[in-house]
Amino acid sequence: MDRYADFAHLKNGEHQDTDFRILRRTGSSGIAVISIHGGEIEQGTTRIADAIAGQEHSFYSFEGRKKNGNWALHITSNRFDEPTAMEIACQANIILSIHGCKIMEPVVYLGGLDIELKELIRQALENSGFQTLIPSDPCFRATDQKNICNLCGRGMGIQMEISRGLRAQMFLDLTPEGRLHHTEIFTRFIDSVRKAIEPFATGSPETPPLHVAD
Repeated sequence: MDRYADFAHLKNGEHQDTDFRILRRTGSSGIAVISIHGGEIEQGTTRIADAIAGQEHSFYSFEGRKKNGNWALHITSNRFDEPTAMEIACQANIILSIHGCKIMEPVVYLGGLDIELKELIRQALENSGFQTLIPSDPCFRATDQKNICNLCGRGMGIQMEISRGLRAQMFLDLTPEGRLHHTEIFTRFIDSVRKAIEPFATGSPETPPLHVAD
């Protein structure tokens, strides 16, 4: 159970810049890569989202910065309504939402309503040696239309739950200092996801047609 029902309640109970901060960068591709549980909430997700976004895709992160107890800043994806995140989501054609789960097996759970893009990401990751699973856990499936990953122009996005075991392999370790140093596994993961989403960028000659969610 989350401590805060929405961002307005969180903002009244926490201090911006000391307890949390918001990062954003605007791209031109129509794709947004976000980490709504970044910083010390789900360690490593901010850096993963930032690297996937690069300069061409929009980037957003809500980062926990408390000395301890950062899980109190967790607002579930179906109720995450921080205004900057909502602005980015509504302006994007596609949203890729990066999360971290506590599972120690090195695996990526792929959720969200965009079945086509999900399959392309799955193929790209598995071809690069990563294990992917389509989740059975409702928390990971991200099929609720209210989930922030599905609030884009297409009405369907992707949620990636990256296990703690895999995130630990991407960095020296998952401490703030350890996350400054990434590994070959991090680079291979980022490259795989970026290649999978590249054809969906606005203006790409291979841009697939937009689909309307059922």
